[in-house]
Amino acid sequence: MPERTDEVIGFVDLPTLELESGRVLENVRQVYSRYGTPKPDGSNIVVICHALTGSHRVAGEPLAGQPQPWWEAVVGRHKAIDTDSLCVYCFNMIGSPYGSTSPLSVDPATGQPWGMDFPLFSVRDIVNAEKAALDRLGFPRIGAIVGGSLGGMQALEWAILYPDAVDRIVVIGAPAHLYPQAIAFNEVQRQAIFADPNWKNGRYQGGPVPAKGLAMARMLAMITYKSENCFTQRWMREVKNGDLGDWSGQFQVESYLHHHGEELVRRFDAGCYVYLTRAMDRHDIGAGRGGAEAALKRLAGKFLLAVGISSDMLFPTWQVEELADLAEKAGVNASYDEIESDEGHDAFLLDFDQVDDALRAFWERSGLTVRTC
Repeated sequence: MPERTDEVIGFVDLPTLELESGRVLENVRQVYSRYGTPKPDGSNIVVICHALTGSHRVAGEPLAGQPQPWWEAVVGRHKAIDTDSLCVYCFNMIGSPYGSTSPLSVDPATGQPWGMDFPLFSVRDIVNAEKAALDRLGFPRIGAIVGGSLGGMQALEWAILYPDAVDRIVVIGAPAHLYPQAIAFNEVQRQAIFADPNWKNGRYQGGPVPAKGLAMARMLAMITYKSENCFTQRWMREVKNGDLGDWSGQFQVESYLHHHGEELVRRFDAGCYVYLTRAMDRHDIGAGRGGAEAALKRLAGKFLLAVGISSDMLFPTWQVEELADLAEKAGVNASYDEIESDEGHDAFLLDFDQVDDALRAFWERSGLTVRTC
């Protein structure tokens, strides 16, 4: 049995949040989990940013209607993020259905859920909300920021927006900006949701949800999260059930995709999915800053670890290496590491031994004090 990790779940209410668009959200809630004890100056705090359909819970017991805590093997006593000496905060990002303000929240002007009237937001807006919440908790400065996938995009923006707040940045499986193929995958997923007759332009609360559309979106996403070698090694052309001579037949890989589509429908919201994938599309650290290298100059002298995944088809290794190269040119103490895995983009959620090794080496190189086992 894994060692239990003490967990505190709380929230911070922000009176207002001004978005990049100029729109202002009122009464913004930021739900968070905390593991370990923070030092008064915040120097031992590691903020972890979660991915698209993850939540603020990185460790602990599963809760009904929420995803499995996703970094149990990395966060806790004697682990890479050792909560005997480090303190973890993870915020549920705005737009997510796990408690923070999102399209599911009530629009104070109408008394009804926001739905598609919720303003579009960006990764920068997500980070601004998290930073404001951490400030209210009394920690304007932290020891490190870590994230994978959409969480990695947040980690980058956090450091660039607030370079005086953090000296160590870990970005796993995320680029400096989204490339067209990733945007294309996201658009097809959104169109699957929009095509569901239950979508009703996002006004489905209280009635049937667009389950088929969200399930189809997730099925496509799961293909991008894995690799061809992963599917081949697991199942090749294995038949799950039925007769392939008629429509009762089903390959094992088809069963896998349907299972994950149905599982997401049970725990996530279609409107939130639409908004968060659009926020990913807009990710570009160089936008409005003179390009990516100019943006990264704000991190000169700081430590950045960019981790690619050898079989990642969503954010290929060259995109993550490009981030490390640009950062090094900008005067950042940047390094690149790579997870060798056939698991595809999902490797940062599965190949914990390699994630653990990369983090421990980075802590030592960047001077973050961690308890010695």
